[in-house]
Amino acid sequence: MSEVEVTPRQENIEAGRNIVWSPDPSTPTRSQWARPILAISITCAAVMLAAVLGRAMWNSYMGAPWTRDGTVRAYVVMMAPEVSGRIIALPVADNHFVHKDDPLMVIDPTNYAIAVRLDEAAVEQARAKMENAERESRRRNELSNLSVSTEQQQIYATQSVAAEAQYQEALANLDQARINLQRTVIRSPVNGWVTNLLAQRGDYATEGQNVVSLVDADSFWVDGYFEETNLDTIQVGDPAEIKLMGHPQFLHGRVDSIARAINVANAQPNGQGVATVNPIFTWVRLAQRIPVRIRIDNVPESITLVAGMTTTVQIDPIARSADRPP
Repeated sequence: MSEVEVTPRQENIEAGRNIVWSPDPSTPTRSQWARPILAISITCAAVMLAAVLGRAMWNSYMGAPWTRDGTVRAYVVMMAPEVSGRIIALPVADNHFVHKDDPLMVIDPTNYAIAVRLDEAAVEQARAKMENAERESRRRNELSNLSVSTEQQQIYATQSVAAEAQYQEALANLDQARINLQRTVIRSPVNGWVTNLLAQRGDYATEGQNVVSLVDADSFWVDGYFEETNLDTIQVGDPAEIKLMGHPQFLHGRVDSIARAINVANAQPNGQGVATVNPIFTWVRLAQRIPVRIRIDNVPESITLVAGMTTTVQIDPIARSADRPP
């Protein structure tokens, strides 16, 4: 079998078929160019997003004053009996709602009813003495100077005046006795809830000592303690948003007033009446917190307000002209 002669051109063609083209490593490809462009785009987008969010947070924190140091407040009416005695009826229970004029407790009225009858008898006796003294004085005044002296006429006139004064005193004592009898029934002066009731039927109630405490249902408000650096943008009437801890709903209200005084430690006097001044003064000064009273517009039925709850308060200052006085 004869060998086939291969020419140089054929060798080059055969070699070219087996050659695989590879790019020059020193020349960047399209994918290599796309990677840094994508990274730069992501970085720019992140910076722009951070700037937008930062500006929004700045407006939220600095443009609209807010504080997490807020507290729900309410008036507590302390009911102390005006007469002393044994509690014979206690128709209320702890944390129960009562309406205005509902009875809270009844003190034994026996002694006070007796006092009323005694004073009624004293009034009748004083009236009889007064009428008798008036008749005697009138008779003396009708007699001539030959029958009775001027001195006697003056004496009987004075006795008549004294008897009338005693009668008026007896009337006043009777009124006081009747009032004390009425005070044996203690009634609620407000609509509210009985709180921390410790009294029991059979206890002795002492005049002037608190027995029943009521949370006034119509007196709830919020105190927000704002830093003094934020007070320049807060005015009475500004709308406020209230967030209760543990409740997703927001309450709405308005600024009702701003406190005009807080405690100053350096102004406290010592035993000699001299101001006690702290000798240490720190360079870092913390802004004082000033109470701002927020009036609540309405409370949803699903929310149970309790005095002492923690709240977050944000105030939206109303736009004001530059020349408008604060």
